[in-house]
Amino acid sequence: MGQVLTELVSLLQLEKIEDGIYRGQSQDIGFKALFGGQVMGQAVSAAIETVEPDRHIHSLHSYFLRPGDSNKPVVYEVENLRDGKSFNTRRIKAIQNGKAIFYMTASFQAVESGFEHQDIMPDVPAPDNLPSYNDFIFDHQEYIPQSVRGKFLAERPVELRPVQKYNWVHPEKSPALHQMWIKANGSLPDDPHIHSCMLAYCSDFQFLTTSLMPHGASYWTPNFQMASIDHAMWFHRPFRVDEWLLYSTDSPSACGGRGLVKGQIFNQKGELIASTMQEGLIRQR
Repeated sequence: MGQVLTELVSLLQLEKIEDGIYRGQSQDIGFKALFGGQVMGQAVSAAIETVEPDRHIHSLHSYFLRPGDSNKPVVYEVENLRDGKSFNTRRIKAIQNGKAIFYMTASFQAVESGFEHQDIMPDVPAPDNLPSYNDFIFDHQEYIPQSVRGKFLAERPVELRPVQKYNWVHPEKSPALHQMWIKANGSLPDDPHIHSCMLAYCSDFQFLTTSLMPHGASYWTPNFQMASIDHAMWFHRPFRVDEWLLYSTDSPSACGGRGLVKGQIFNQKGELIASTMQEGLIRQR
C-alpha cells in the first residue's frame, strides 16, 4: 500500500476506549465539515468490533444530525440490539463535543446461500480508457481557493474515473445520471471487513451531486448549501475495493430543498455487489 492508502486504512481502524466505545481520528479533505463517508466507514468499523468474525455487514441505515468538525476526533458508542442465530444488529452513535452528530443501525449476517438475481450492469467504457477525476482538478485548480488547493491536488487514496464528463466548475443541465469507476490506490489486505469499511467510505463520493445535474448546479456553485441527511446501503456479494468497481448513480426526485439519489455498485465481472440510497439538502442560499 502507498502512504495515502495506508493512512486511510489506519483512519478506519479505531482506538478502543472501553467495551462498545471507540475513538477515530478525523480527516481534513479541504472542508471544515467532516466527510460523511469517513463517519460511515468508521461507524461500520466500530460495529464490526462487536460481532463475531464470521458475521458480515449486509445493510446500514444512517442519519446525519449535525455537521462534524474535521479538526476533532469522533467517539463511537455501539449498542448491541440483538444477537440472533443468523443476524446481529447494532446501533452506532457518533459523538463530538458531547453531542450526537450521526446515528447508524447496521445488520450483520452469517454467510449462507439462496435464490439469486440482479440488475444488469450498464454498458460503459472500461476504466483504463478514461481520465481520472484528479485530471479535472489539476486542469481547474485556479478555481480552488489557495488555502485548500494543496489538499485537492494531493495524491488520493481512492482513484475516481468518471464515465460522463460534467464540468463541475461551469455546469450545464444534463440528465440526472453519474457513473464512475472507483478503486483503492494500491493493494489492500484480504480481510473482507476492511473492504466493507472502505466501500462505506467510498459510497459518499459524488453521490448527492447527481441530483444537481438537471439544474446545472454543483458544489462549486457560489452561495450553495449541500449536506447529507440520511444514507442507506446494502451489501450483496463479496468484493474488493482494490479492484475497479463501477458506481452508477441517478436521481429520481428533487423537491423541498432536498435531493434523492440512488446507486448501484458493480465489479468488472458485472456482479452487483452493493446498492445505496441517500437524501440530502440542496439549497441555494
